[in-house]
Parts: sequence; structure tokens; C-alpha cells
Amino acid sequence: MLDRRLERLERELMLVARCSVLTPRERKCQATEAHEAEPRKPSTKADTGKEAHTAPPANLGAESCTPTRLDRSGYLLLSRLDVEGAMSIGQLADAFQLDVSTVNRQTGALLRAGLVERIADPDGGLARKLRITPQGADRMAAERTCRQTDLSRLLESWPSEDVARLEDVLTRFNREVERQDGRAWPRETGEA
Repeated sequence: MLDRRLERLERELMLVARCSVLTPRERKCQATEAHEAEPRKPSTKADTGKEAHTAPPANLGAESCTPTRLDRSGYLLLSRLDVEGAMSIGQLADAFQLDVSTVNRQTGALLRAGLVERIADPDGGLARKLRITPQGADRMAAERTCRQTDLSRLLESWPSEDVARLEDVLTRFNREVERQDGRAWPRETGEA
């Protein structure tokens, strides 16, 4: 009985991991929207032999399908920096149990986008630290709002008691993972 239950639980957690509400991915409509946003020379039937290009209908992509969504790693890194403050690449690698080169690559994308900045260690250490920029805080807040809106739509038919129960069980699960890993995720003051 327990083995079958664990098998089903593992499958359901795998399916949660692929949920686009929690881990947005670039979708075809995002690529189209990004392409549409690029300036280009107008074309006409006369100069190309084809009909002029028309933009796709405004409702082509879902509201959550926009080119400004943060990817999973960007969102996690910005969230950690927002809650914990400036951190070095090594501290981030340790917090996420990733190789330093992986975190360096991920934070490089955030640096190029202006979402984080390198600063001298406020504690006087030799390693430079990364700090979220005001633009990064705005993008993270927008992403969080977008994810919460998507979750609200996803769970709109659920009774509030079920949503509360899901939150409680996920919090308990995450805290057990953190306890066993020895790496607690910093939570805001007042969160149980």
C-alpha cells in the first residue's frame, strides 16, 4: 500500500514540476510576441510579391504568456536575494546546492538584464556580492503577481478550505525537505 502511494505521490510531484504556472517556459506565443515587438521595415505586396504581414490577434497568447516572464532560475535567485539580501556566488551555490559555474551562468543573465548588481561585500569580505536592483525587485514583484494570478485562476473552483489544506501540506513538505537538507529557505517574519 505504501509503495503504491509513494509511486503516485512521486508522479504527482513530477507533474507539479512541469506546471507552467510555477515554472514558466518560453512558449510559441512568447517567441511570436517578441518577434512582433521587434521593429522592422514595413513590407507590401508590391515589394515582396506577398501580402503585407499582419499582427496576430491581440488574444493570441494567454494573459500569463508574455515575453517579460522570469524563468525558474531567475525567479528563485531574485527571490532569495530579495529575502536574504546581498549574497556571493558561493553562498548562492550553497543555498541552492548547485555548482558555482551554474550559478555564475544564471546570475550572469540577471546581471546583463540589470536585475542584479555586483557590490563590495558589506561585511568587508573579499568576495563581491550580488544584490537585487530596483528593476530586479520590480520584475520579481510583477512575476510573483503573475504567478499568484495564475494560481488563483487554477484554484478558483476549489473551496477555500482545500486551498488552505494544500498550503499547509506543501509548507510542511518543504520544511521537512529543508530540515533534512540542513538548508532552510528564509521566510518573511511572521511566517510559521
